Amino acid sequence: MDVKVGDRLVTGPERAQIGLIIGVPGDGGQPPYVVCWLSDGHIALVIPDECAQIIPAGDPAGSETGEDS
Repeated sequence: MDVKVGDRLVTGPERAQIGLIIGVPGDGGQPPYVVCWLSDGHIALVIPDECAQIIPAGDPAGSETGEDS
């Protein structure tokens, strides 16, 4: 997985949250990731599960605020 700072992490499948990846301390873009959740600004170290998606920076998908849509 080639995750970079600026990509977005979308959790799911229910009540999806969107976070901005602000740090990738592991080698080769591997988890864990430092994520700032867009809905409340909380910063967390995250190891995504199999339901999570990575949206590359600049891709319009995942640009919602993390609220119900």
